[in-house]
Amino acid sequence: MAVDIVIYHIPECGTSRNTLAMIRNAGIEPHVVEYLKTPPSRALLVELIDRASMMPRDLLREEGTPYAELGLGNEVLSDDALVDAMMAHPVLINRPLVVSPLGVKLCRPSEAVLDLLPEPQQGAFAKEDGEQVVDASGQRIA
Repeated sequence: MAVDIVIYHIPECGTSRNTLAMIRNAGIEPHVVEYLKTPPSRALLVELIDRASMMPRDLLREEGTPYAELGLGNEVLSDDALVDAMMAHPVLINRPLVVSPLGVKLCRPSEAVLDLLPEPQQGAFAKEDGEQVVDASGQRIA
């Protein structure tokens, strides 16, 4: 069964790498969008935020970004202003954002992606830090 999964990914991010590896551990080869190189359009970003049942502020990344310098912590900023900031500085878009037939989700922690995969894990999976999240039978570890 071909499953269409898209991951908005940054290869340098451990959470993003773990999420991608769990998708592949389900036997699915996703469409990988390195969004710092190929940012989504404004319309697509707004659609993804809406489909994930989030607000733009929920998708903002603070660490390692110009969040503070741009004053994005100011609660009076409109959703449009926050989306404009993410469009101007794609590094502000938190990751990984995953799109699947089962929904759209910001996968932090990375094992949140398991809720979006229509295929089961094909075996054990441990994160890069060694944390076991899926056992040998492919079942999620609570």
